[in-house]
Amino acid sequence: MSAPKNLTQLRAAIVAQQADLTQRMRDAARYLTDHPHDVALNTVAALSEQSGIASTAFIRLAKALGFNGFSELQKLFKEPLQQAGQGSFSERIRHHKGEQLLEDPTDVGGILREFSRANIVSLEHLAEGTQQAAIEEAIELLQSSRTAFVIGMRRSLPVASYLSYAISRGGRPSVHIGGFGGTLREQVAAVRSDDVLVAVSFPPYASDTVEACQQALAAGARVLAITDSLLSPIAQGACVLIEVSDAELLGFRSLTASFCVAQTLAMGLAFRDRQAPDGSIDHQVLEDIDC
Repeated sequence: MSAPKNLTQLRAAIVAQQADLTQRMRDAARYLTDHPHDVALNTVAALSEQSGIASTAFIRLAKALGFNGFSELQKLFKEPLQQAGQGSFSERIRHHKGEQLLEDPTDVGGILREFSRANIVSLEHLAEGTQQAAIEEAIELLQSSRTAFVIGMRRSLPVASYLSYAISRGGRPSVHIGGFGGTLREQVAAVRSDDVLVAVSFPPYASDTVEACQQALAAGARVLAITDSLLSPIAQGACVLIEVSDAELLGFRSLTASFCVAQTLAMGLAFRDRQAPDGSIDHQVLEDIDC
């Protein structure tokens, strides 16, 4: 097996070999993808100390992916991602978590300021365009599907509910799967091979959402995963993956970036559906969607 030549190939290799990796190697792979800046600038011993993952796990992962050693894998992280010299998204979010800044947890103004700053960082990361190609693919997938079934549990519920609503307002068939009354399996059973299941889930991943993805895939349906990592359980088998890193403040996870992705998908789909052959769009029709 030849080693990946760039980070895109590396990510693809991790996904392809995920089932063959040990749990510790998967932990190491997730740390690599979540902390590219750290990986580029630190020794494997330092990474082990920072992550709490044994250095041998990083080394074994590198060899499993076709590299001679970890330093060879590390070279991929020292190239394009580090040209700007900025910290990774995870590091920038850590700077705005607020643990050191919220001296008084009853200070609502302080909470508002720090959450706002963290959300700004989250949106700035999304605006950098790393997920643009995935969002384009997602819109094409939605266009080619008979019906969009959307599922999201726990904190992902508002995002899933809004996305299903917005797709419906745009004139597309959409079903929000809520599993109310213990009917989750029956609702997912309605998904056909020409449909798409849009799954939204973040740590700790909702088991119902993971099971729904597995059930839909078994039925031959396509899955669009909106989640935090390519190693997310709902990313396995998904034909399109949109990675979203929302801010977190003292255990409270934001939904700002997730909602931005949902709105982009809904708006992009509505625009594509109403685009005339000459490329023109009746903006009044779009305004009437009102969502």
